[in-house]
Amino acid sequence: MKKTEETNDWNADRYNKHADFVSALGMPVVDLLDPREGERVLELGCGDGTLAVEIEKLGSCVVAVDLSDDMVAKSKQKGLDAHVMNVTALAFVEEFDAVFSNAMLHWVKDSRLAVQNIYNSLQSNGRFVAEFGGEGNVEQIVEAMREVFARHEEYGEFDNPWFFPRESGYKELLEDEGFVVEYIELIPRPTPIDDISNWLNVFANGIAQNLTPEQKYEFIHETREILKSKIYTSKDGWIADYVRLRVKAVKS
Repeated sequence: MKKTEETNDWNADRYNKHADFVSALGMPVVDLLDPREGERVLELGCGDGTLAVEIEKLGSCVVAVDLSDDMVAKSKQKGLDAHVMNVTALAFVEEFDAVFSNAMLHWVKDSRLAVQNIYNSLQSNGRFVAEFGGEGNVEQIVEAMREVFARHEEYGEFDNPWFFPRESGYKELLEDEGFVVEYIELIPRPTPIDDISNWLNVFANGIAQNLTPEQKYEFIHETREILKSKIYTSKDGWIADYVRLRVKAVKS
């Protein structure tokens, strides 16, 4: 079973230790959302609630959802209205002024169903603001993992769990489902990380979840060796080849 938005087992403490850059780099998306006093905002993939807290500081009321029990528990500890919920199973109907998401929608392979549910959750003229992995995101990392799997038939088939769309393709999808796209852009964003081994343990855990502990160690070690000449320098350390798709659309 692969790790997807539907089969998630995030560890909040490990995530915060090795991937806190995700929320830290999300504030420009909050700025694009431009939360307003008294608005109801649905956040998809809230994580530990860091960005939801920032949105509520600006006067909006946030309903925060995530598929991880651990992440939702952390969000509730911050006083948020947080729930374990799958974006492909949202049941909200015209309840929100805005839907917001940062660094989550690339985990959802059924992107059309996700967009339909987002559209249905919004009131008329409600806005959808999100950022997630776009075309080319972590391309070198994915290819390195694929190469290691190809070396080891015993690992089984490499199954890429991510959806990294083209700008034009995602714009077309949004428009097909009734949105007016006001802004959409692919943004290359090379991102410093502490070590690729830690990144793999957090984000590629699902890819390796059918491996034995010994195989997983081998998988991470060999992937790291491939990537050391590609995304690591002694001067800058590890730099992940992130490309983000940022979008703002309005329900017509």
